[in-house]
Amino acid sequence: MKRPLVLAALFALVVVIGAVAFARRGPARTTVDVGSAVRQAQFRSTVTASGEIVASQYADIGSSVMGKITALPVAEGDRVTMGQVLAQIDRVQFEADAAASFEQQKALEAEERAAREQLKSTQADVAAAEARLRDTEQLLKRRQELSAEQLLPASELDSAKAVMDTAAAQVNAARAAAGRATQNIETANRRMLQAKAQQIRSADVLAKTSVLSPIAGVVTRLRVRSGEMVVVGVQNQPGTTLMTISDLSTIDTEVKVAEADVLAIARGQSATVTLEALPGKKFAGHVVEIGASALPVTGAAAAREFRVVIRLESPDPGLRPGLTGDAEVVTSERTNVLTVPLQSVVLRTMDGQEKTGIFTVVDGIAQFLPVTSGVIGGLNIEVSGLTEGAVVVTGPYQMLRELKDGQLVAVAGKS
Repeated sequence: MKRPLVLAALFALVVVIGAVAFARRGPARTTVDVGSAVRQAQFRSTVTASGEIVASQYADIGSSVMGKITALPVAEGDRVTMGQVLAQIDRVQFEADAAASFEQQKALEAEERAAREQLKSTQADVAAAEARLRDTEQLLKRRQELSAEQLLPASELDSAKAVMDTAAAQVNAARAAAGRATQNIETANRRMLQAKAQQIRSADVLAKTSVLSPIAGVVTRLRVRSGEMVVVGVQNQPGTTLMTISDLSTIDTEVKVAEADVLAIARGQSATVTLEALPGKKFAGHVVEIGASALPVTGAAAAREFRVVIRLESPDPGLRPGLTGDAEVVTSERTNVLTVPLQSVVLRTMDGQEKTGIFTVVDGIAQFLPVTSGVIGGLNIEVSGLTEGAVVVTGPYQMLRELKDGQLVAVAGKS
């Protein structure tokens, strides 16, 4: 009987000791991670994006005429000058068209000269007919005078009137012929202008069989070979792109920036570019262009992105279009600012208003302290309204979302 009593006494003692220990420990506390407010002499807010090297000025060379490439005097990597012949298209048909339009122009010029000579002839006929009309009018007048004195038979007077009427009709006919000759000259002139326009067109098409470089630069991409057929783009059918000429004296980096970051970017902001092909090397640059609209979305779930162009200030001579890399754009820069970890800044409702702030730990109690936030740089954010070195709650994230002012907390890693 003594053994059960001893066991019962020991159990009661353990219960009492546990109760005392629990009473001394106090209420349960929430374990939190903490950091501190740090003052930074220089603090930057940046935006990062990926893209590729492009020439600041380049031209995709096509052809204005269709035909077979008969000569291709350049190769990829060659340096070319403005106006240099890059390719030659078969000229036979275009030379024939130009010659035909030239001969047509000459024929129409001959027709126009003949029409002018015809006009001169009709004008002479008009003058002769008018002279005859004046003679017949004078003859009629004299016979009318004689007829009035009863010195001339009526038949002769009638004959004189008929002659004058005939002369008048001849004048009208000559004048009509002169009008037609004038119209013929106008028609010939219009046909000459039409032929001249056709001749200019034929000469222009013939000249375009020689594809010339619009800029000075380097052949960075050659897509055709001698003997291939070249087609001209029509409506939805793109034409043949012969090659790409790039001016490599100025190099840009085109990057795609997420819509959440693009509004922070402005022209003139400094940037640093790193390339996959040159690890460990950085290129300084600045923003020169920002897309006014989002780039086309490639997939249903794809995020919106904007094109941003960064001009490299001292590019390496070996850089080539198509090299990929990353760019970091400095959107804001501060000096001597107080920063805290970004995740420590939360929103809480105080006095009916939503305020931005952080939680500090004072004697094991979480206290909400409103602060004014500034620029974000990496994993930190600028704040004001806080003392340097202040302990701030940084996590865990789920706990921080539910943490309340005055809640008992225990710092992780401390007993």
